[in-house]
Amino acid sequence: MENKVFSELGLDESILKAIDAMGFEEPSKIQAEVIPVLLEGHDVIGQAQTGTGKTLAFGAPVLSRIRSSEGKISSIILTPTRELAIQVNDELNRIAKFTKIKLLPVYGGQPIDRQISALRRGIDIVVGTPGRVLDLIRRKVLNLSSIRFLVLDEADEMLNMGFIDDIEEIIKNSNQDRQTMLFSATMPEEIKRLAKRYMKSETKHIAILKNAMTVATVDQYYYEIKNKDRFETLCRILDVDEPTSAIIFCKTKRNVDELVEGLQGRGYTAEGMHGDMNQNQRINTLRKFKEGNLEFLIATDVAARGIDVENVTHVINYDLPQDVESYVHRIGRTGRANRKGVAYTLVTAREYMSLKHIEKVTKSKIRRREIPTVDEIFVSKYKNMFSKIKETLEQDSYKKFIPMATELDEEFNLVEVAAALMDMVYSKEVNYDYTENEIGSKTDYKRLFLNVGRLDKINPRKLVDFFNENAKVKREDVGDIDILEKFSFVNVTEAAAESIMKHCTGKKFAGRKLNVEISTKSKR
Repeated sequence: MENKVFSELGLDESILKAIDAMGFEEPSKIQAEVIPVLLEGHDVIGQAQTGTGKTLAFGAPVLSRIRSSEGKISSIILTPTRELAIQVNDELNRIAKFTKIKLLPVYGGQPIDRQISALRRGIDIVVGTPGRVLDLIRRKVLNLSSIRFLVLDEADEMLNMGFIDDIEEIIKNSNQDRQTMLFSATMPEEIKRLAKRYMKSETKHIAILKNAMTVATVDQYYYEIKNKDRFETLCRILDVDEPTSAIIFCKTKRNVDELVEGLQGRGYTAEGMHGDMNQNQRINTLRKFKEGNLEFLIATDVAARGIDVENVTHVINYDLPQDVESYVHRIGRTGRANRKGVAYTLVTAREYMSLKHIEKVTKSKIRRREIPTVDEIFVSKYKNMFSKIKETLEQDSYKKFIPMATELDEEFNLVEVAAALMDMVYSKEVNYDYTENEIGSKTDYKRLFLNVGRLDKINPRKLVDFFNENAKVKREDVGDIDILEKFSFVNVTEAAAESIMKHCTGKKFAGRKLNVEISTKSKR
């Protein structure tokens, strides 16, 4: 089956413009299957795992079919958790960027008065958790009698969390002449019963087969960076690891072009592949990469599809992929034929939670690495030079230079001559004069112990929000978060540690009096 493009699916021009601005070149499987069916007006059951692009699958057709400011809510989207409601709302806002459609996320833990005020000012789409949505309905401030679209996102999770009765009450308060969309990774009997009772008889059931979500032969790491340091961090990684064959993934075609230009300017052998290049260009670039005449292939997800090169040692996610499926596809370009591969991902503090979501869904461990220092680059290059010098001395080719070396020996110390030659080689190898002040150096973290854990139903986002609200600690001040069954460990900067201990100790969090201590167990 030929791959589709978004422009062939029947979406509104303003939505296509936003999708293009988001950097998406081609729909995922669930998007390609679901969007045309929803645009035709059918009820849909979409069965696909988390991280396959479901939000865009239902969001793009819904946004294509409504107009703003009709004075009535046109769509309600139910999600199991506050975190997912925020995530879905944020993505829908990006898709609606070139429209005047107004969205509102509603969930517990936020002042309800603020949500009521927003509803009275006029909202087109409400994204929320069942409990808060039902509360607003009972208060007579949320009227769903005229909605055109109802979306149940992650229905099986809502079932597991005991929301079925709330969902049924919400549906009974909704316009019966509506289009309903139900998305669920699994289809337990209770969800089937719900679909049969409240969805039309001609409902389309679209199931996307589950792919393997782990790549056992790939070691996965991430670097937490500031966005301004993204390019410098990449160069340092390349100079320390010295990969012989690496694919570097970018989100957009423009990013590919800019990165290729930047890397070539530093002396790396790099070329790009994306949808705007003609077939001959792509074939030529791929041939050079396969033959080992090109170290670094810079590509978008779509351009890299179908690349089958067994000796790729590294995959680097220069930009975080749009979904879990793309991440798995990317890192699957290395670690082939039972060879070991390495995958690096560059993430900002803002992107950290998306990375943790990828880690959770793929059930893999993505370990943190510190950005390489100048000293580490020097040591790496020194070892490489030393190895090459030993190889040269084991051959005869150097002997033609003995007369020149003898002449230099008369004027200089030969150790100094050797050091000068190594300096020349080092400069050529690195092609750049790194200085520590151009990029964030290692952050010294304090490791904190907290007396709350999984049993208290906490997650990293709740912890970070609590620290921010009570101790004014920003996300970028927080490193790794390890949540265990009854307690947790959090890495934070020294200043943040002091603030958290001062302002959070003794406060009520997750129904318990919080105890914060400096951990005596260091993380290795």
